Amino acid sequence: MTANVPDDRRQAPRPADPDPRPGTGTGREPGLDPGRDPDRDSGPGPGPGRDLGPAPDPGSGSGSGPGREAGGEPGTIRRIAPALGLFLLSPLVAEYLLGNVPASELWGLILLAPMYGGGAIIIRETVRRTGRGWTAILLLGGAYGLLEAGLIDQTLFNPAPLYEGDAAHATFVPALGISGNSAVGFLAGHAIWSIGVPIALVESLVPRRARVPWLGRFGLAVTSVVFVLGSLLIFSGIHDESGFMASAPQRITTAVVVTLLVVAAFATGRPRASAGRPGAPGAPAAPGAPAGRPRPGRLLRAPAPWQAGTAVFVTSAVFVARPENWWGIVMGIALLAGATAVIVRWSRDRDWGAAHRLASAGGALLTYSCLGFLLLMLHDIATVTNLVGQGFLVLGALALFLTARGTVRRASGAVARTTGAP
Repeated sequence: MTANVPDDRRQAPRPADPDPRPGTGTGREPGLDPGRDPDRDSGPGPGPGRDLGPAPDPGSGSGSGPGREAGGEPGTIRRIAPALGLFLLSPLVAEYLLGNVPASELWGLILLAPMYGGGAIIIRETVRRTGRGWTAILLLGGAYGLLEAGLIDQTLFNPAPLYEGDAAHATFVPALGISGNSAVGFLAGHAIWSIGVPIALVESLVPRRARVPWLGRFGLAVTSVVFVLGSLLIFSGIHDESGFMASAPQRITTAVVVTLLVVAAFATGRPRASAGRPGAPGAPAAPGAPAGRPRPGRLLRAPAPWQAGTAVFVTSAVFVARPENWWGIVMGIALLAGATAVIVRWSRDRDWGAAHRLASAGGALLTYSCLGFLLLMLHDIATVTNLVGQGFLVLGALALFLTARGTVRRASGAVARTTGAP
């Protein structure tokens, strides 16, 4: 039995290789909850054609200084710092912390970040600009995962990296040319770990800017160009090395499913007309404030943040360790559906907030932190250098989580003092 993760066994390309082949809270701010109404977890947000300036993050102070312009407004670097962090964090979690790419090839981050980080930024900026929430983020994350695995590196269809051994053959679907187990792993792995977890972590570091865009039109346009160019680089590098190209029906089917996921992301949870009116049902609350009234008859009380994080850790750990057969696929889908249903109910409680989302992201992050060591051994690359590097990656993830937790607590305390909440 091996771990059920989107394992494309990719290695970061060698510098001399002309054809590189990269590797595959209790804050009460509204929002890691796929079922919450976006007008509660995201707020009305600016529209696609508006570039509203972000609010300052807690502790940013005022006045001029490094990273700040005259008049106390954050400077350009400070404004885009969260986007830059997300740009790097997405591939670090998706590939390096997981152990798909060893720490000894950390320089490959230069090649992976445009695709992973660019995709995460585009998804996050699009969702926040249109006033949507975590339902849209996770659906777009699934679309991204299918786009990457089906059209860019095509590891969803390429038999070379995926079907080495009996596990993948056990769930192979000849009519589609894919492994069912790999398909479930790619979709869930990218939606949760490549997109969802990094966004939740970075937004927790800047809670007062968690629901507003981090980039203007120009920045988003540049990010889109970087994403396309990075994706083309990975596609061409892998295609030139392996010579594999998915069939036309496979590519068309993938494009159709990706489109359906994108449409679903914008068709679900559309903001209500009353969402922008303060005090209206479903209206967004200030960061750290209660999200709104509970919904009688549909409410499952939210647990403490640490309990939510523990539940996510256990569920995600069982998901990646499930058997790689058809029973394992059924188990994986049941785990995802059950976890989604529970988090949807929890998120409707007014006590669910930023600390719960961060704890949930931390639970998923812990799963990858443990899994990385196992995959290094399974890939037979558990050298001293890679194991030590993996240890530093885990320590870095822990430090990032603890920093985000402190920031969320300070933001929640500031709101409580302002509102007089206990």
